[in-house]
Amino acid sequence: MELKRVVVTGLGAITPLGNTVAEYWQGLEDGVSGCDHIQQFDASKFKTRFACEIKNFDPVAYFDRKEARKIDRFTQLALVASDEAVKDAGINKDNVNVDRVGVIVGSGIGGLITFQEEVTNYATGDGTPRFNPFFIPKMILDIAAGHISMRHGFRGPNYSVVSACASSTNAIIDAFDTIRLGKADVIITGGSEAVVSAAGVGGFNAMKALSERNDDPKTASRPFDKDRDGFVMGEGAGILILESLEHALARGAKIYCEIAGGGATADAHHITAPHPEGLGAKNVMTVALQDAGMKPEDIEYINVHGTSTPLGDLAETKAILSVFGEHAYKLNISSTKSMTGHCLGAAGALEALACIMAITKGVIPPTINHFTDDPEFDPQLNFTFNKAVRRTVNAALSNTFGFGGHNASVIVKKYNA
Repeated sequence: MELKRVVVTGLGAITPLGNTVAEYWQGLEDGVSGCDHIQQFDASKFKTRFACEIKNFDPVAYFDRKEARKIDRFTQLALVASDEAVKDAGINKDNVNVDRVGVIVGSGIGGLITFQEEVTNYATGDGTPRFNPFFIPKMILDIAAGHISMRHGFRGPNYSVVSACASSTNAIIDAFDTIRLGKADVIITGGSEAVVSAAGVGGFNAMKALSERNDDPKTASRPFDKDRDGFVMGEGAGILILESLEHALARGAKIYCEIAGGGATADAHHITAPHPEGLGAKNVMTVALQDAGMKPEDIEYINVHGTSTPLGDLAETKAILSVFGEHAYKLNISSTKSMTGHCLGAAGALEALACIMAITKGVIPPTINHFTDDPEFDPQLNFTFNKAVRRTVNAALSNTFGFGGHNASVIVKKYNA
């Protein structure tokens, strides 16, 4: 069968750099750190006392107070970002067939804040089982997609994707496949995460995964720097409106770019550590290129997973060199996690969005907080350190890797009629 072409017609975001796509992109372009001391709970006794939190977010500015109490923060963020994206795309019940509009939104952890609150209340009470009747519906991962569909009346495919920090990239790939196979006209896709909590920070601290640079939070996320010491937790949501090209053209939609292809693989190596030679990362980029019908030389920019961990950053660069060969030295590479922190299940969508904006704006966002070269990295690779650069980008690749050895890559390219 002939596969349909799939384009992006709407964008939405709420991030540590700003609460709209425009604010998010401006922060990336300016090389701003979204990191600071944690405000959502008392982290004074934790090994890590900072994170990239969303600023100036008051749920009652977006939801009725009663409604806000019924939904976890990760769902609130997903709804805010999806509202922006749906409005940006200009879709509504009057110009789409709601039975062919779906929602596929991922999260790595879901309602952890709700889970922590409910279990804590029970554990510190008198043993009487008093649980919020919305405990389970607030916590489950699929509920963000469910709420988005109910908010807009979209009755197409509706589910969540879970693959740790690759979740929202996998969601985008599923949405892409659903549309190109003709099973839907439009899919609202992406991811959301909100786990800046005692359980979230404490759990990652116990794994020794987080940076402990408490004296200088804004420079704590240091991808590819010799002194990187772990990732910085972030939170946020990124939403893309994917649409078949013929449907977008028929309704006169603006088109940001085209989804070219995607891939998913497994390391089959370790629950948290990447394959030391980046085997899974190498394979997933190769699969994505094959799916897109593209050659390595067609890519100008890679938004890397680049979490600022000693093992992960090195394994990914080995994979890039293996896949791209000499062309690797002509690429711009950057890790926007240096600014947003690691938004876990939302990272893939936010970073795909950064790739889309790089294409539409002709600007590569930087990898900030680079102070000391690491001799283990090839000095000829261009990590776009510290300052954004202007460059025409026709095609960009976004990498995301998750605990459990999950790897997902998506390629976006300029739309040409």
